[in-house]
Order: sequence, then structure tokens, then C-alpha cells
Amino acid sequence: MNNKQLSSAFILGALICAGLALLGYLISGGIIHIKSLERTVTVKGLSEKEVPADIAIWPIKFNEAENDLNLLFSNIESKNGVVVKFLKEKGFEESEFSISAPSITDRFAQGYVDTGKVPFRYSGASTITVYTKNVDAVIAALKSMIELGKFGIVINTDEYNIPKTEFLFTNLNAIKPSMIEEATQNAREVAEKFATDSKSRLGKIKTASQGQFSIENRDSNTPHIKKIRVVSTIEYYLSD
Repeated sequence: MNNKQLSSAFILGALICAGLALLGYLISGGIIHIKSLERTVTVKGLSEKEVPADIAIWPIKFNEAENDLNLLFSNIESKNGVVVKFLKEKGFEESEFSISAPSITDRFAQGYVDTGKVPFRYSGASTITVYTKNVDAVIAALKSMIELGKFGIVINTDEYNIPKTEFLFTNLNAIKPSMIEEATQNAREVAEKFATDSKSRLGKIKTASQGQFSIENRDSNTPHIKKIRVVSTIEYYLSD
């Protein structure tokens, strides 16, 4: 091999080595860059808010008992009128309540009952249900239920099968945006604190998920006040 061929081979070899070196540098730099992008922190942001209920569903149920079926129906009808008058006096409109058909039981028709020990053959139950946006009026009226006792109407709320008064919050969509914003900001503050403590810089969001909104009573004594809660989970990139 002459000197010219040796020189060409040497130059070619040098270029190949340089190319491999450059390629190795670029690959290593890319790996380091990729590694840096893989550094993340996952945090949760909480938003809570207390709001008043905007719908009340109030079932008023009372029982009657008689041996005469016609008299039973007459008594139920009369007491329904008393309850309706009570509701109107408390500020409710007729469109805000409804009267269900009475439920009648013939105890003598029940084979396991000793008819000689049953003082009244027929028992009946009537339910008047209030559905209203006037939550404050329901709360006030509940405190005045004793007035119905003066007319012989006993409202029993302790039985397991008695429907309970419900308070609902139906305007969740109006407060969702502000609560999501608050949860996101709360999560970012936590992530920034983590980044500072780890001597890193907080980068862009990698992934984010919004939890389900929950609506619960603030406590058992104030079911008309609702606690709204949402948790957002956000993953941020970290860099040096």
C-alpha cells in the first residue's frame, strides 16, 4: 500500500472516529435530557366549600286508627285539611306540596293477628309532601310542628320506615370552575414547596386528573348546610 492510500485510510478512520464520538456525545446528551424530563412530582390539591341547600323535600306523615272504615277516611281527610292549613300559614303555596292517597290496613285480614286483642280494626297513614326552594321556611316550620298536636295530629319521625326530610344542593355547576381553580392552585403551591426543598425548579404539568365532587351534610344537626369537596391530582415535571 503506497503513502497516498495510507493517508486516505488514515483520514477515513479519523472521520469515522470523530463521527462516532459526536454521535456518542449527542446520544448521551439526549439520554441526560430524557432523564431530566422523567423527574416528576405528583401532588393533590383540595378545595372545600360550605353552601346552603337550595331544595327541601319534607314528608309529613301521620297515622289514624278506627273500627269504622268510613270514619277512618273522614278523620284522615279532616286532618289533611289541618296540615294543609298549617302549611299555608307558614308561607307555602299549594303548588309546593302534594297529598298522597292514604294507605289503609285491615288488621282482621291478617291471619296471624288475634282479633280479640286488636282495639282498632283499621289503620291508615297519610303523607303530605312539601317540595320547595324555600328552605328557610321548612326549617322554621319544622320547629312549629307541635302546633299540629293541638289538633290530635301526631307526627312520628322516629320510626324506621318514616321518610326523612331531605335537603339538596342542585347548583353545583355554578361553583365547579372556582373550586377546580382553587384545587389546582393548592396543588401547585404544594408542588412548588417540594421543588424548592429538593433544590429543583417546577416545570409544566405532565398529567392532571380531577376527582369526583362530593356533597355531604356538614353535620347531623345541620343537614341544610352542605359541604362540597373536590380533590385534583396533578403531576409536574421537575428540572435542576
